Amino acid sequence: MLEISVLALAGLAAGLLNAVAGGGTFISFPALIYVGVPPVSASATATLAALPGYVTSAWGFRQDMQAEGALPLNAIVFIGVIGSIIGALLLIVTPGDTFLWVVPWLLLLATILFALGPFILRHLRQRGAGKVGAVGSAFAIVTVSIYGGYFNGGLGIMLLATFGFIGYVNLHGMNGLKSVLSAVVSLVSALAFISAGLIEWEQALIMAVSSAIGGYLGARLTRRIVRTDLLRYFVTCIGATMALVFFLR
Repeated sequence: MLEISVLALAGLAAGLLNAVAGGGTFISFPALIYVGVPPVSASATATLAALPGYVTSAWGFRQDMQAEGALPLNAIVFIGVIGSIIGALLLIVTPGDTFLWVVPWLLLLATILFALGPFILRHLRQRGAGKVGAVGSAFAIVTVSIYGGYFNGGLGIMLLATFGFIGYVNLHGMNGLKSVLSAVVSLVSALAFISAGLIEWEQALIMAVSSAIGGYLGARLTRRIVRTDLLRYFVTCIGATMALVFFLR
């Protein structure tokens, strides 16, 4: 019962955070490690478990999404599929010990990017976001999709920064597209992980249900949250703590 409670609460919190600010994997991935899932399987399972939350969050933002920048929405999704396949294949061939060594660095990178997210977006816009052409936009999308296929942590803020870089300015629309592309990346990656036998199904199902609830609630609550900076500080502290824990393992 303790493990079920941990997984259910972690999935709910991850779904909420992914919808509101991102960073849900900072909670779901360590929770899976805590209940005994091996590192590579934990990353794969966390990716699958996040999928329902991304879908329900995208549904909550469905009226806000519209194409901005040089690429249409269907092109962004297609490029995301290609990148996620590459990232998933990289994870599949990564030995468990190697991945465990890489994890704290990935968590640290994601935490730093998450903490600096608002500054990155402002900086990109001040330097002329929206002037990036189709080739540059495609390269940015495929790069962040490869990362997301390999490790889901921090994917949300990386996508938001990428959308700002390629010309998006509507934050609610960016959040919606972030959820859509996160769902696509997670789905494609999860299919590869399933074929490789990396998914721990019992844990995944528990987290997936609670993540779906959290994702929908997060999308509904986003417009009512005034102090998103406090939430960002909280998630940053979680990410930094998790990175430190994995460095000390």
